[in-house]
Amino acid sequence: MVCFPLSKARFFNVFKLSRKTLINFILASCAVLLISNTLSCFKNSAQTTFGLQLSFITFLKREFSGIIFYHRNMIQAEKLNGEVGALRWQLFDSPELNQENIRLRGLLNFKQKSPLSLIPARVIARSLEAWSSTVIIDKGKNNRIRPGMAVINLQGLVGRVVESADNSSKVLLINDSSQGISSIAQRSRQEGLVNGTLGANLIMRYLPEDAQIAEGDIIITSELSRIYPKGLLIGRVINVGGGFSGINRFAVVKPAAQLASIEEVLVIIP
Repeated sequence: MVCFPLSKARFFNVFKLSRKTLINFILASCAVLLISNTLSCFKNSAQTTFGLQLSFITFLKREFSGIIFYHRNMIQAEKLNGEVGALRWQLFDSPELNQENIRLRGLLNFKQKSPLSLIPARVIARSLEAWSSTVIIDKGKNNRIRPGMAVINLQGLVGRVVESADNSSKVLLINDSSQGISSIAQRSRQEGLVNGTLGANLIMRYLPEDAQIAEGDIIITSELSRIYPKGLLIGRVINVGGGFSGINRFAVVKPAAQLASIEEVLVIIP
């Protein structure tokens, strides 16, 4: 192996090149450190100097975003409220519809089993007059309903038709003061006349002093009535009293039909 020694000049040139490269590397490293420190200082200084402005800009950005999306959120909220309202009404209507179906099925069964000729009707209005007690039903002349016909429901006697139009009729309830119903006590067969009082109860009048009538007796229509068929349930005796003269007695009768809340009735066709 033959070695060729480097000349002094060539050795110097190689060393000089290496030293230059080293110096450039050192200078580049210093530059990077300087720039890094400068940027770090600038960042800290910017945050310190413009911190309030930056916070305000962030606040504005958040508020503008809220304004931009407000309309969309409002529409979504209205839609959700509408859906909640519909569901709420469905929950409220469900028990009401169930009760109405039960009542209508009861009327239908009663009509099918009763020997009477009956026309079902719905109460659509009620009198606001303090001196009378009437309701309006949704059946009239077109349904063969005429004045003088008796009206009942599943509970008992309700009243009689006093006016009739083509598609509606007025019913005078048995608690009206102008009503007079020939009646009889089912147990003792004691007869009397039941009158309305415009209140919750009825009065059975013209009872003799020795009348066989007591609390709990059931009162029905008698065969002497010219309007009401015999045997219709009127109510139950809740109290018995005497007149001022001591000659006649009277009985307080609670109607079997809940007159203040009737919704469906049956009209008896003679």
